[in-house]
Amino acid sequence: MKMTALTHHDLYGLEEYARIRPSFRARVMAHKDIRRLSLGDHVTLCFEDALTMQYQVQEMLRLERIYEAELIQDELDVYNPLIPDGHNWKATLMIEYDNVEERRAALARLIGIERRVWLQVAGFERVTPIANEDLERETPDKTAAVHFLRFELTPQMAAAAKAGAPLAAGVDHPQYKAECNPLPEPVRGSLVADLSET
Repeated sequence: MKMTALTHHDLYGLEEYARIRPSFRARVMAHKDIRRLSLGDHVTLCFEDALTMQYQVQEMLRLERIYEAELIQDELDVYNPLIPDGHNWKATLMIEYDNVEERRAALARLIGIERRVWLQVAGFERVTPIANEDLERETPDKTAAVHFLRFELTPQMAAAAKAGAPLAAGVDHPQYKAECNPLPEPVRGSLVADLSET
């Protein structure tokens, strides 16, 4: 299924959203569960799509009480680039440590980790991401705890994935290595659904 950009027509007004928010949120959380992949104890990939981005936009509009068309469009312009276009997968990478000091030390150690994440369709080369196209998220001293990744697939990779080829993912950073091979079927099925038919 090819993902398309969200428009104003895809969004609920503030009043309607307030009414349906509990059920909508429950649906989105269940959807996110099959699009979340843990890589080791401290790295998580959350694969985004139109529904996860609709939820982000709705929550921002609710939080900021935004109802003007121009400001709603501003939010859509921020979040639409995170929706896969049928030829790629897009993910939010989160580095998670409960202890503040441990997290600070890890972010200093893990500079460049966002470029060392990989996805792989069985039988093909690993795909490393294009990271943080919106803005730079690291300094010479540390990386950020959140990164945005785009994994571009060749038509052959996409066709193989749709035909049932196993998928794998991992991190290959000098200070952090983890692998999930193969991806659990619910995650794999959800990612394959992101791919277009052509």
